[in-house]
Amino acid sequence: MAYLVGCLVISQGNIAAVTGMGFEITLSQRWQTAIHDTANMTNLYLPLIAVAYLIALPVTAGVIRVASAPRLLGYLVGGFVALVAIHVAIKLLLGMSGIAPTRTLVGLCLQGFAGAAGGYCFYKLTARAPEA
Repeated sequence: MAYLVGCLVISQGNIAAVTGMGFEITLSQRWQTAIHDTANMTNLYLPLIAVAYLIALPVTAGVIRVASAPRLLGYLVGGFVALVAIHVAIKLLLGMSGIAPTRTLVGLCLQGFAGAAGGYCFYKLTARAPEA
């Protein structure tokens, strides 16, 4: 889920920059771009998200356990932080933002929202069934 939402945010953020330069983009072109980006960012962006979640979700589970925090809130925040951390780490390590829309606070927060969506999916997938 985080990958899908993140790709959509990236696609539309890039398109917003193009339209900001005065070019017209049709709805069809928006869809084509979103589909293209989702299909073609699997080599780089998907593994980055996977690594971020492999670190963030166990840490989040520990924080939830120690702090007696609500699971839903914990995984929403953990997912948000995971995706924001990817982009902050890339900026610190490489000195550049690899994903153009994350150069703005809004774009970075939207990537965090994508991470929170993934955190929500993890919360739902790991929820315990009520005992009968």
